[in-house]
Amino acid sequence: MTYTVQEAQQDFARLLKEAEEGKEVVIARDGKPVARLAPVEAEPAPRAMRIPGQYAGQVEYPDDFFKPLETDEELREYGLDILVDAKVIAPKKPDERVA
Repeated sequence: MTYTVQEAQQDFARLLKEAEEGKEVVIARDGKPVARLAPVEAEPAPRAMRIPGQYAGQVEYPDDFFKPLETDEELREYGLDILVDAKVIAPKKPDERVA
C-alpha cells in the first residue's frame, strides 16, 4: 500500500503494524516512492562453539589407514586409474650455480 508523507506522519504506528504483518508499505512524496517499510528479519541464533577433542576416542581406524597407496592394484582399487597410466616426469633440479 502506498501512503503520502503526511499520512505516514499522522498514523505511523499503523504503518509499522502493517509492515510487521508482512504487507508492503511505501511512502511517497509528490507521487514518487521515496521509502519502503519492511520488517527486520530475526537474527539467527548464535552457533554453539566447537570444543576441540570432544569426539576423541570415538573414531577408530586401522594402523595402515594413512599408509600411501603404492601398487597399481591399490590405486585401481580406489578408482585412481589415471595415476597408474600417467607418466610421471621428475621436476628439473634448479641450477646450483650462483650468478
